[in-house]
Amino acid sequence: MLSNIAEAVRLRPFAGSAADYAALAAIANAAFPDNHETVDEIRHWDTTRPAHCVQRRWLAEVDGTIVAAAEYFHATWMYHPRKFFVSVAVLPAWQGRGIGRYCYDALMHDLTVQYQPLEVRANCREDQTRSVRFLTDRGFREEMRTWESRLDLRTFDPTPYADALARVREQGFTICTLSEWLHRLPDARQRLYEAMIEMRADVPQAEPFTPVDFTTWEQSVLGNPHLYPEGYFLALDGDEIAATSQLWKHAEPDVLMTGITATRRRYRRRGLALALKVHALAFAKAAGYREVRTYNATINRAMLSINEALGFVKQPAWIEFVKVIG
Repeated sequence: MLSNIAEAVRLRPFAGSAADYAALAAIANAAFPDNHETVDEIRHWDTTRPAHCVQRRWLAEVDGTIVAAAEYFHATWMYHPRKFFVSVAVLPAWQGRGIGRYCYDALMHDLTVQYQPLEVRANCREDQTRSVRFLTDRGFREEMRTWESRLDLRTFDPTPYADALARVREQGFTICTLSEWLHRLPDARQRLYEAMIEMRADVPQAEPFTPVDFTTWEQSVLGNPHLYPEGYFLALDGDEIAATSQLWKHAEPDVLMTGITATRRRYRRRGLALALKVHALAFAKAAGYREVRTYNATINRAMLSINEALGFVKQPAWIEFVKVIG
């Protein structure tokens, strides 16, 4: 514990410099080593954040060394002007000295003065016991959980699922990549946006889904540095998008992330989600990737059942906490 935390720690606004972004990524990856965040990825989300969504960020220094980061922000996917997410991350070597508490108190004071929040939310993994205790001691309660699951492609065999793909094709559906889709129709991007907004609205979350406008979506998705157009698959009914299963690149070059596997409401119960998922995994295996990772809310039993059948292995769950203030 630092003897005089207010004198020992300098909490300053994030400058947006190359050095600050590098420090932020280093802190994130030290505190959450499985995430492998990159500077390009963090910059991308900062620059594509809608103007109405607030974000304030600070870095904490001790004797000129950056040791922690703190921020609050609106969630673009469930926007409410007085509901925020908060995050505090401290380098492991500096944890347990009161720095996280100091950053949190300063962050919450600023947030309260500026925006009078009704609720704040925070995430941490269930095996991060220090973080769980930190949040519960400050009045946060668990709201929902999300499992990360991983599939070892070296042992995955897609052949038992050939019938699933055959049944989808027998119904007249075709499968194409994002690259192919974008060259298919003059309004391909608008059609994709409308389909994705419809499917994204059905992903379980704590608050109602708030869609972004087309321009923001186009910049944040099609301009994403981890976009993998050849691994982004769509099931088509003629020129109508029926379902999707997407693979995204990861900082680890032999790992891919699943963005979303979903089916539009009018096309459900026709086997599309399983077929597209298998198609995507077979592609990843053939391309030489080692692993595919995905995230699913623990209440999303339909998608979890598919992943369990395919051999995905659950990791410690991420817990979303909420604190009601107003």
